[in-house]
Amino acid sequence: MPGMSGPVPIEQSGAWPFVTRRVFLRRDGSRLFWHSRHHRKGLLVPELAALRTDEAVFVRSLWMPKKLNWWIGVVFAAGSFLFGLGSVLWLIPGFAAAVGEGEQLVNAVFFCGSIPFTTAAYLQLYQAANAGEFSVEDERPRRGPHRILFGWDPSNIGWLSCALQFVGTLLFNLSTFAPLVPGMSWLQQDLWVWAPDFAGSVLFLASGYLAFAEVCHAFWRWEPKNLSWWVMFTNLTGCLAFMASAFFAFVPRHPFAFDAAAASVVFTLIGAVGFFVGSVLLLPETYFEAEN
Repeated sequence: MPGMSGPVPIEQSGAWPFVTRRVFLRRDGSRLFWHSRHHRKGLLVPELAALRTDEAVFVRSLWMPKKLNWWIGVVFAAGSFLFGLGSVLWLIPGFAAAVGEGEQLVNAVFFCGSIPFTTAAYLQLYQAANAGEFSVEDERPRRGPHRILFGWDPSNIGWLSCALQFVGTLLFNLSTFAPLVPGMSWLQQDLWVWAPDFAGSVLFLASGYLAFAEVCHAFWRWEPKNLSWWVMFTNLTGCLAFMASAFFAFVPRHPFAFDAAAASVVFTLIGAVGFFVGSVLLLPETYFEAEN
């Protein structure tokens, strides 16, 4: 088009107040697409990549150790697996009685699972902090000369989601470590186990929803053919389950009339499965990294 010196914006969308998708028109009439999540993670946008989950793609994605996205998925999957394992062991009737110090073993499994969660969450935050600005002229990110450890960009939905999740994992570290201290009263359990667990779950839920809205480019959208949508949908499902688990984890001065602890662990298991599925789906998504 005459008078155009470079791609010009013609469309943008996102869950207010964030903009997560932009469309630019090039001089030759073709279109340039920008998605905040795919820009941050270096992925081809859905318009340019047929995000298939066929067997060949999944098999090839199982070993990509040079890709940061791959490590994020693998480490999240490890943490999810340990949370699921701890839940299953807790729910096995008579496990604690049959195995010496069985309850402490389960608590140790949960704490070990929180470490990969924190590690993967930090890798995501580091990735978001160093995503760089998108250059329309170069049609690629412009990254600074120095790496940023944390950054500060709350107006960016991706960075905000990653930051909230990272803080949430630190609270989970505390809530899973505290039960390893024996002889805690009901009040101490609420202060050192339930309170950080509840706060961490709130942050996880906020983070999961922001990440989901980022992929949807709206407050809600049904996109079952979009692999990235499935990653965030299963992740959000896990966040909702963890939130439900935290509600039932409260320890009252006088016991509930029902087994609230069992309900809490069941929801923890559901949350772990949701996160595990989402983490595994990150692997084939990584296969469609853009060439830099």
